[in-house]
Amino acid sequence: MRDLVWQRMAFWALLSLVFTPGVFGAPPPDTPPSLDKVTVVTAEEAWDLTRKGVIIVDARVAHEYVEERIKGAISIPYKEKSEKRIDYDPSQDSFDLSQLPPEKSTPIIFYCNAGQCWKSYKASRAAVKAGYTKIYWLRGGIPEWKEKKLPVE
Repeated sequence: MRDLVWQRMAFWALLSLVFTPGVFGAPPPDTPPSLDKVTVVTAEEAWDLTRKGVIIVDARVAHEYVEERIKGAISIPYKEKSEKRIDYDPSQDSFDLSQLPPEKSTPIIFYCNAGQCWKSYKASRAAVKAGYTKIYWLRGGIPEWKEKKLPVE
């Protein structure tokens, strides 16, 4: 009898994993194509901006930044615990805005791994909410950057 109880518990645990988004079930949704008060840029546009001195921020976790990053990018990880969706709860996350330039009109580009990676989307929103006025979002992230054979380190 106890074996049957354990089998049922294991079955329900496995079933809950299968239907949890991003685990074994459906992957999280892609980020939206645009973001209010943020300019979405292509890799080429971001490259041109960085060559003009615009700061580029890698919002991915530290170990991803160490492994490979856009040349010249600074690491300000967006620590994400909220859901990957437009109506996420930013109070569940953390992002150190104090690492951004104090001048709110400073242009800043944010990027992450694109697609289902929401860190740069959320970091861009946090910057806008904090009053930054020239935010660029490299929605295609490092995958688009590498596809265009732009410099990484």
